[in-house]
Amino acid sequence: MTDTDDTDDADSATNATPTLADDAMANFPVPDFADLPEDLQERIEAETEEAGFTPNVFSAFAYKPSHFRAFFQYHDALVEDTALEREEIEMIVVAVSGVNHCYYCNVAHGALVRIYAEDPQLADQLVANYRTADINETHRAMLDVAVKLTERPTEVEREDLERLRDAGFSEEAIWDIAAVTAFYNLSNRMAMFAAMRPNDEFHTLGRD
Repeated sequence: MTDTDDTDDADSATNATPTLADDAMANFPVPDFADLPEDLQERIEAETEEAGFTPNVFSAFAYKPSHFRAFFQYHDALVEDTALEREEIEMIVVAVSGVNHCYYCNVAHGALVRIYAEDPQLADQLVANYRTADINETHRAMLDVAVKLTERPTEVEREDLERLRDAGFSEEAIWDIAAVTAFYNLSNRMAMFAAMRPNDEFHTLGRD
């Protein structure tokens, strides 16, 4: 659901003004930007400048500043301290969000899959059914394990980790696959519970 890091794919670096959209989520009130703590304002300003618009996930999580800080700190760790390629992280997010039917994350992270994979079709394939997507066997193993952890966590066994090792993933990368999967299961559920909606801009990013 965090969805900002490099939406600069499409001339996004601008001087856009932070705007917390009232319709960013339906089930809780979106706060006024001016009422937010200074550190949240600074983060939202930076993300708005990077993307060219204020992603609605920031508007939504600003409802509870302490959770905003914790959520984005963990997100940052997942994408900055990782043995995975960013393309792989976003593929996991979209495959997991697809089976969870999370509208926000499917659309927002679908845009990031298109950008990082440089493939305008892959995100749609992953959302519909990752098993039929045009991916290699290494990524198929990665997504099989991520989806199993999502749908049937009690069935995850050592053999699943061994399959990832056989596919060429390091021990750190295997940990990261699980961490990304777990985080975005949380993210999906919060997005769905709060009825978050993706910004219109995400629908078109990376399609050219």
